[in-house]
Amino acid sequence: MFAEQTCYILSVKMLVSYMLGRRYPRSTAGRSVSAAPRPKKFARTLILILGTLGVNFAGAGCHSSPKNSAPTVAFSKVPAAQESNYKADIIEDYDYKKDTIEGLATGARPAQRIVLYAKTDGRWGVCRQSGQPFTNIEADGRWKASVHLGIQYAALLVDPSYNPPAQTESLPTVGNGVVALAVVNGEGSAPVHPSPKILNFSGYEWTTSTGPIFRAGSRNFFDPANVWTDERGALHLRISGSPEKWTAAEMKLTRSLGYGTYKFQVRDISHLEPSAVLSLVTWDGVGTENNRRELDIELSRWGYLDNTNVNYVVQPYYVPANYFPFRVPPGLYTHSFRWEPGKVTFSTVAGSGDAGGGRVINQHVFNSGVPSPGGESVRIALYVFHQGHIPLKTENEVIIDKFEYLP
Repeated sequence: MFAEQTCYILSVKMLVSYMLGRRYPRSTAGRSVSAAPRPKKFARTLILILGTLGVNFAGAGCHSSPKNSAPTVAFSKVPAAQESNYKADIIEDYDYKKDTIEGLATGARPAQRIVLYAKTDGRWGVCRQSGQPFTNIEADGRWKASVHLGIQYAALLVDPSYNPPAQTESLPTVGNGVVALAVVNGEGSAPVHPSPKILNFSGYEWTTSTGPIFRAGSRNFFDPANVWTDERGALHLRISGSPEKWTAAEMKLTRSLGYGTYKFQVRDISHLEPSAVLSLVTWDGVGTENNRRELDIELSRWGYLDNTNVNYVVQPYYVPANYFPFRVPPGLYTHSFRWEPGKVTFSTVAGSGDAGGGRVINQHVFNSGVPSPGGESVRIALYVFHQGHIPLKTENEVIIDKFEYLP
């Protein structure tokens, strides 16, 4: 309707200009026009008014916006926010309620589509439609889809060749196949999480995780209050609270380090309960659990009283060649891995491991499935394995004296 009105207004303008030009020429044979007649003043006023309406006078075509206006995507119906009640028994396969979301895309080219994300548990997850990550756009620009409930929702207008990450901690930006982006909060009240904090440990800057996040298939609630350094610079991580309301601890390096040697000097953890997990890893915030450039040193008995308590892992863990478990007795150990192209060497040394000293407890080399560097960063976390055979009973704490990186 607006386009039809614009065409009509433009036609009127052209007609008025034409008629005024015919009736009031700038000069006539034998005399000149010294003053503009009133009708011409009226025409100028009309043109000015039309201009404020955004009508394009550059040509005879009908345009309601500039020729090169950028495409946009917007929401017209937004679902409720994710429920605020924390539930530890939600599994990783998105055991969430779903609802309908709707919107409008303007300026989209043929074959461009919408990719929808919902933010839940500290990350954005693609909302698939019949197994596909794309939502089609109708001829009038409208789109409609089903999403799992989240704190926020995002709609991306993308090119046909765009391959969206299934999960990501940070949304893609416009460019590289993303044409337009819109983000909106869920309707109603969303859960309020503690603010993350920045701390320094071993000469590096780290940021804490906050809110519910999945780790090893278990949903934990991470509280920045469970992470701190003492007067000697040692790092403390704590699981606090009570059964069914445990809060965990995690922090990540604020930059990527890439290939090199990563060392973690960890005090005795023999007191950890079977379902507590201390993980020392590289981890990328983009992708799925199978492609996050993840190299793991996992210190846990995974819910069993009599079990190995150290795992070296090149994810995905379910590939037999990617997993190496063993047991260490109580004591202080330095766990490390040397990351090289196509190769990663894990080792555990008794004591501080300084200056190459200390007895080597175990060492293992992986030559297959080793990722290359990208957007990964070091993460240190202490959390609860909720699927463990022996549930966590009391609060747990670990101390890490030092982190070291050598190129």
